[in-house]
Parts: sequence; structure tokens; C-alpha cells
Amino acid sequence: MNYLDFEDDIKALDQRVQELKAPYLAKGITTIENPTIVDAERRLNEALDRTYANLNRWQKTKVARHEFRPRSIHYIEKIFPDFINLSGDRLYGEDQSVLAGFSTLDGVSVLVIGQEKGNDTQSRIQRNFGMMRPEGYRKSMRLMNLADRLNIPIITFIDTPGAYPGKGAEERGQAEAIAKCIECCLNVKVPLISVVIGEGGSGGAIALATANKVLMLEYSVYSVISPEGCASILWRDPKKAKEAAEAMKISSQDLFENKIIDEIIKEPKGGAHRNHDEIVSNVTLSIKKNLNELIKISPEELIYQRKNRFLSIGRDVMITKEEFYKDTHINTVTFNPFNWKLLLQNNRKLVATVVVIIILFILVLIFA
Repeated sequence: MNYLDFEDDIKALDQRVQELKAPYLAKGITTIENPTIVDAERRLNEALDRTYANLNRWQKTKVARHEFRPRSIHYIEKIFPDFINLSGDRLYGEDQSVLAGFSTLDGVSVLVIGQEKGNDTQSRIQRNFGMMRPEGYRKSMRLMNLADRLNIPIITFIDTPGAYPGKGAEERGQAEAIAKCIECCLNVKVPLISVVIGEGGSGGAIALATANKVLMLEYSVYSVISPEGCASILWRDPKKAKEAAEAMKISSQDLFENKIIDEIIKEPKGGAHRNHDEIVSNVTLSIKKNLNELIKISPEELIYQRKNRFLSIGRDVMITKEEFYKDTHINTVTFNPFNWKLLLQNNRKLVATVVVIIILFILVLIFA
């Protein structure tokens, strides 16, 4: 197990439990009722509950990036055992950072698209760390259009730090590919469900997450830019990533509260990396439930619902005049027009202009 920097207590207790169990497991005994082991497991569970109940947004980002967190390929293998992988965009080539193909779920044909980061050094390089190139988005569009013609629902798994920013990708039209992919998602006449299983980074994620239903694992993150990228821009210091994560509100709880996502999928105690089978079961149940709801909706309503959900984001986020003026440096004198000190501080150019106009007016009256 690879422990995170805030899991020191968990690490010590976990190792203690493993040490106590080792002699029994060596003899093939799996059912252990030793009081010492039971007590150690109880304290481990308490530590997990205590730690994971108080994670800040930066710590959740670390959980979302955990080395052993299940990737798209794990979910596809478990949920869609008859998955048929398809390759190529028919324009340039194949992008191995995204898996795409057809399968069935409870007898219903589905198109499955999953951004894949890889599990070890070799596979991560092969998968380009989950950063899609233009051909990956165009492959996704090709198959989504095919699914649309065949009336097949679409399910996408989102797990990427962002679209690949390399020179070749930009030369081949990365921005255009992302924009066209978003347009394609908005216009397909079939149900579209997206599941954020790890990182949902910027346009690289939303290109495949412009869906009727956006589901998100409890400790996943979803944002317009990575915390490190935001910190580098705003503070010129990537070490300010924690502050950036807090400011951007990138956790599933924040996004659900702001109506960016539709559902939070509960993770096992201590995160998805601790129990792959449990999180696969939870994701499967959520996908089935939402798919059963969406397949009953007409194509026209699906398109309307999908477009309207994104058009409505932020419409109900309102602030009062007092809050606006408190957070800005303009028009502070609105609430007290005779406060000459504030008038001079905040509107010096305006005051100077008014004074010049008054002087000119007086001179005109004198010499007229």
C-alpha cells in the first residue's frame, strides 16, 4: 500500500494489523477471532473514519491521484466484460490515452469511452498519463456519432489531468477537436452519462463530460485547471497548490452544492484504492439507475436537458450590492456621496475631470 502524507496514523495501524495477521495467513487461516487483532482493526477503522471525514480539498486531490486508485480499464473490465475496443480516428491515428468501444449492460447495448492514465511506468508512458491528443477526441466523436445513429446510450469515464498540451497536438488542432467533441456531446440524441473517477481536468475532461448526468466519486476532483497550474498563474508559485485547490472548490461536495454534478458516488472507507470491488459495485449500481431513468426520455428532451443544464450553471448564484462593493474598489462612495475622503481615494480621475469642467464653466460665465 502506498500511503499519503496525511496517513501516518493509518500507516502505523495498518502495518500493525498486517503483522498480527501474518502468522495466521501463512497457515491459510482467513477467519481470525484474536481479540488483539480485532482491537487493532477497530482502531484502524476509527483512524480511517477520523482522517477521511476531515480531508481538505488538496488532500482529496491527492486521494484522486492515488497510485492504486482504480482506472477506467478496471471499471470497463469489471462492468463490461464483453467490451470490444475500437481504435483510430480515421484521420491521423490512434490515441491510447482513451479506450472506446461497444459493450452491453443488463442486455442494453452501450458505447463506453474511458480516459486511461495507466498503472505503472510503462503503461503511463504508453497512455500518455491520460492526456488525450486530438485524435483521441476525434475517435470519441466518430464512435459517438455511430452510437447516435444506432440509438445506443453512451457512458464515459473521466480521469485526466487535462488535454495534452504538446506542440504536435496543437498543430493537429487540439482546441478544435475539444470544441467539436463538446458540440458532439451536446447534440447526440441518446442518453449520455459521465462518471468522474479520478481527476477531471479542464477542457480535456469536459469534452467527454457534457452529459445528461454527471456522476462523481466521493474523493474525485473536477476543475478548470489543476491546483498546481492555478497556483503558477495566480501566485507564480506551484507550491501554493493547496490554496488554489481551496479557492477553486474542486471537491465533489462543492460541485454537487453548486449543481455542476448530479450525484456523488460513495467510496469505500479510506478511498477507492482500498477496495476495488466495492467501488466497482457502487459505480455499477449508479450507472444502471441513471441509465434506466434516461432511456425513458425522448431524444428531443435529452438534448434540451443536456444543453439547459450547462446554460443554467451560475444563473442562480447572486450576490447583494453590499457584497459586491465590499469585494471591489469601485463606486465605494455610492452609499455615502458626501464622504470626500473616499471620493478622492477611489475616483481621483473623475474628481479631477469634474473640477476642470467647473472651472471652465466659471471662466465662460466671467468672460461671456
